[in-house]
Amino acid sequence: MRVRHSLLPSALCKDNSMGLLCDLTQRILPPSPSPFALFIQRRWKKPTVSAQTRLEDRVRDPHLDKSMAHLKKLHLVLRTHHLMSTRKRGPFVSLNLMSRWRNILRLNVPIASFLHKHPHVFHLFVHPFRRNTCCRITKRMKDLILLEGVVVKQQEMEVVKRVKKLLMMSVGGSLHLHALRLIRRELGLPEDFRDSILGKYGGDFRLIGLEVVELVHWDAELGVARVEEWREKEYVEKWLSEFETKFAFPISFPTGFKFERGFRERLKNWQRLPYTKPYERKEVVRAKTCGGIERYEKRAVAVLHELLSLTVEKMVEVDQLAHFRRDFGIEVNVRELLLKHPGIFYISSKGKNLTVFLREAYRKGGLIEPNPVYEVRRNMLDLVLLGCRKTRQLLACDESKEESNSSVVYEVNEEGERQGDWVIPFLENCGENKSH
Repeated sequence: MRVRHSLLPSALCKDNSMGLLCDLTQRILPPSPSPFALFIQRRWKKPTVSAQTRLEDRVRDPHLDKSMAHLKKLHLVLRTHHLMSTRKRGPFVSLNLMSRWRNILRLNVPIASFLHKHPHVFHLFVHPFRRNTCCRITKRMKDLILLEGVVVKQQEMEVVKRVKKLLMMSVGGSLHLHALRLIRRELGLPEDFRDSILGKYGGDFRLIGLEVVELVHWDAELGVARVEEWREKEYVEKWLSEFETKFAFPISFPTGFKFERGFRERLKNWQRLPYTKPYERKEVVRAKTCGGIERYEKRAVAVLHELLSLTVEKMVEVDQLAHFRRDFGIEVNVRELLLKHPGIFYISSKGKNLTVFLREAYRKGGLIEPNPVYEVRRNMLDLVLLGCRKTRQLLACDESKEESNSSVVYEVNEEGERQGDWVIPFLENCGENKSH
């Protein structure tokens, strides 16, 4: 016969014979719920939507992600070349010394394995005198790096226009050089742009102190955004009304993007929403003003759209855009703003940092309208992506490796002096002394 806890009288619990049974039932059976707990309602929490959740739940673009993964390899090769070029002993670096750069380059593999994966970029050879393994940049890669510098110098006037347009978009007509230095390569600026561009064209730029550049005069011809050309083209070719195209942006969603209920209607209203354009000299709408938050965000979208249009490869790291917030008067979270407009921008998480692409400028991972600097960098990327695949030129180099190893390793500068191993001129002097 089973004994239920609720049927046990209190008198039995006082009895010594039944005390043990009462104690066991109180330990085994759970306590009865409180009557007040039946009236407590658990509040349903709405899932939070933040920049991190938008980043994790976004629809991926495989073409742009693949392009970013390839560019990551190119940037790693260029950083290695930069470290090698800082060595003034000669055009080559010993493999023993390069093994110390693994942490600097953030490699997951030994440096020797990394160099062997790119035989079209790095040439490994045995030093003829020291008999140790050394590395130098191949002639093809070196020519492309030199060609990039030549092309950047040829595009000097285009670079001047880009910097002027950036200054015209700023609130006070000035920018910090630190921000320009961070996106120097994206804008196609030379390394010494402070002297070769800003200092050379004193009629357009004025340096204030050491870290601020100011626009001297306003150029009305440059005060037209890139999106205005697209709007005019849509108005003429597709016969769309001015009401539909006056404040619209080109939209292209990635494959697999799911449209929620009411999303198309909200997007249509946002495309028609007027805003203060980037080059307009009107009072900037603040985010805290009544009813100005949507127009303010749209102006911020227009400024970021124009900034990406001015870059060489139509892409910039997201962290670098944060340095332009104060100069451009952007008071919102840049990453969250980019993620709220997946039809205009795409953020790729490939690589060390987040990178934003301008969607309208790319098709299947490549620029629709390439420029000379982009074409040279694309040739560099093609050389890196060759990997260990053999070509006729590489086979010819392999056959001449023995001859190059036995020859003298040096380079001749413009003054006619040899820059290379210090042992070589020492041995030449010894040979001359013996002959005398």
